[in-house]
Order: sequence, then C-alpha cells, then structure tokens
Amino acid sequence: MRLVFAGTPDAAVPALKVLTASGHDIALVVSRPDAPKGRRRTLTPSPVSRAADELGIPVLKTARLDEAATEAIAAVGADLGVIVAYGGLVREPLLSAPARGWINLHFSLLPRWRGAAPVQHALINGDDVTGAAVFQLVPELDAGDVFEAREYVVPPEASAGDVLTDLAGLGAELLRDVVAGIEDGSARATPQTGEASLAPKLDLDDARIRWADPAPTVLDRVRGTTPEPGAFTTVNGTRLKVLAARAHGAEVILRPGEFAAAGRSVLVGTGTTAISLDRVQPAGRSEMSGGDWWRGLRVPELLAEG
Repeated sequence: MRLVFAGTPDAAVPALKVLTASGHDIALVVSRPDAPKGRRRTLTPSPVSRAADELGIPVLKTARLDEAATEAIAAVGADLGVIVAYGGLVREPLLSAPARGWINLHFSLLPRWRGAAPVQHALINGDDVTGAAVFQLVPELDAGDVFEAREYVVPPEASAGDVLTDLAGLGAELLRDVVAGIEDGSARATPQTGEASLAPKLDLDDARIRWADPAPTVLDRVRGTTPEPGAFTTVNGTRLKVLAARAHGAEVILRPGEFAAAGRSVLVGTGTTAISLDRVQPAGRSEMSGGDWWRGLRVPELLAEG
C-alpha cells in the first residue's frame, strides 16, 4: 500500500524500517523539527528523520499538524496513515485524509495507559506485564478499536528505556502484520474493553525519588523514569541523578533518605528496607558507581531530601 508514516523518536524507527522492507510505498514521513542537542545545542534531526533520509523517503518536519501540514500530507494520496510516537495529535480533516484513515502503534495493552508515556507509567506503577497494540486512530485519546495486541513480560530490573527498546521491535512486527491484514482485507478491529488509565507525559517532579515510599515503589520509580526524565534526589542542596538501583538483601536499618556504606557499595534508606545505589551521576559530572560517589564525599553521615 501507499503509506504516510508519522513518528519521531528511536522507538519509531524499527516500525518505519519494517514497513519499508515489507514492500510498501512510504510516500512521506512526518516528524518533529530538528531540535537542539548536547552542550553546544546543535540542531539535530529526529531519529525518524535520519532513518527516512537514509531510506530515501521525503520528510515533512513540522511541530504541528496544522492546515499546511494537512495539505502536504493529503497531497501524497496515501491509502493509509501510520503513526508511531510522533508527538502530536491528528485531527480532522487530516484524520480522514488517507483513504483508510490512520492506525497507531501504541506501547501498552489498551485501554491501560493511554497517553504519551505508557511505558514509564507502567513501570512506575509496578506492572509485571505490558505490551503493544495497534488501533484505529479516532479523535479521542488512544480510544480507537484495536486490531491486535501482544503481551510483553517486564524483566525484573529493566528500565523504561530497556522496555521501550524491546517493545519497539515487537511492535514493528505487530504493525507489519496489521498493515498486511488491512491490505488483504483480513484485519478486524474490536472495541477496547476494561478500565482505562492515563499516562500523561512525565515532568521533572515525577522523577523525584520519595524516600519514604516502600523500597519496591522507590525502585519502580527509578526504573520508570530512566533514562528520561531521569530519577533524582537532592543531597546537600545538589541534585544527584540515580541511574540504577536494586534491592539490598541484608537487614540494614536506615531512616528514609539516610546513606550508609556497605563494603564498596552505598545504601540508602526507604520507608521499608534499604536499597543499593549502583550507578549515579552528580550534577555537572560523569556517571559513576554509587560507592565511588559516596567515598568521594568523605562525610560520616548524609541525608537526602524527598
């Protein structure tokens, strides 16, 4: 089929490549504009834009799917629109521009975790199973009928970044199969069932560690906000990013937010048991082991805020 593909981050790249390799005619790729990256704030194309350039596919870079974008997309005469984490809403008349409308690859088992950050919210809330779903795009947020969904068991210590990488591959294969079904007429979409939950974009406060929470809840928040926006705490008025942490087996009595050395590791207290900080990144410095950070402070007692 003749397709238009809308997507922006790394997680959308496997879907674009799989659809291209399946022989579909990707007439146009729509992605967010180049964004400043790194310390020098160099304008950098999105991962999907770069992939489209490598594949020789025309790219429309736009922050909003406004009237001008709608005209450009409609002009390619696509049979079907495919959207994977583009970062903007598709409204009428663009919603009806492709002959068969739009489908969306979403990284959750709908209706659970509708919204911009489904993987992050799934991990923060301790979900053991999540997945990917392809649904018919409708005006309401992630509420369309589902063509197909596949489950994914979350590895115990996986971060949101790890899970999203796995779901990007699983979802690309799922999307390929659904598009093939739409092409040959075998695909059937069914209404979503069950209670819906929302997964809005995370802000910085979502990544702040609450040390009074039980240890599993603290670890879920670290995993769910890694790599973005990045779990953190404040120590002596300075932000400390926590990149990796794990449960600690020994019975160590620490107040919530209290640090203590344990061999070459550093522990911190929670509302229940202490956890070990494996990797941290102090403000303005490179990442390091939690033990190296602690030993470099050379202080007998320390208490984190939060």
